[in-house]
Amino acid sequence: MFITFEGPDGSGKTTQVAQTAATLRERGYRVLLTREPGGTAIGDQIRHVLHDMKNQAMHPRAELLLYSASRAQIVEEAIRPHLASGGVVICDRFFDSTYAYQGYGHGLDLNQLRLITEFATGGLRPHLTIYLDLAAEEGLQRRLSALDKGGEWNRLDAMAEAFHKRVREGYHALMAAEPERWVRVNAAQPIAKVQADIMAVFDTRLPTITASSEKPAT
Repeated sequence: MFITFEGPDGSGKTTQVAQTAATLRERGYRVLLTREPGGTAIGDQIRHVLHDMKNQAMHPRAELLLYSASRAQIVEEAIRPHLASGGVVICDRFFDSTYAYQGYGHGLDLNQLRLITEFATGGLRPHLTIYLDLAAEEGLQRRLSALDKGGEWNRLDAMAEAFHKRVREGYHALMAAEPERWVRVNAAQPIAKVQADIMAVFDTRLPTITASSEKPAT
């Protein structure tokens, strides 16, 4: 079972995926928790390049291809083997982030993104995607507030607020196009309430996730 978490910057994904994985492990599931970009030695190197504030001149097409390279590596090195062994994979971001950020955010052609994504993933798709929804300005404020506690502020965080608003609108469009896969959770709530809402989704959806994960990416 392949489960992804999506959401704008500052939506609390890192906290929620960790808590979700811990709870599912307590329930007896064999969970691989990973992230994009990264999740492998090669992917982590790519993540550094993508997030480095020194790389402000990076073109959106170069950005797209770097994300896709990291994705191709994690699919073949980590995600597919764990799924093949019968485990559950939880990934902090997957190809929907490409559609939202590089597609809706930067304005790259979505049809071209789908072709590149299909190649990078080999057709692998999540069974379920949890979307942590939060207003763009609130998410950015959270990121800024976390800097005093050692939080990250990367190249994409530094994009204009209008960019982040387009990203959120893109996520909403993706959810509307494929409602059977997506579940929206209000990320503006307290952390414990967000987690409770997420686990309520798993209580009803996890035992019934049986659809093939080899459909073409959309």
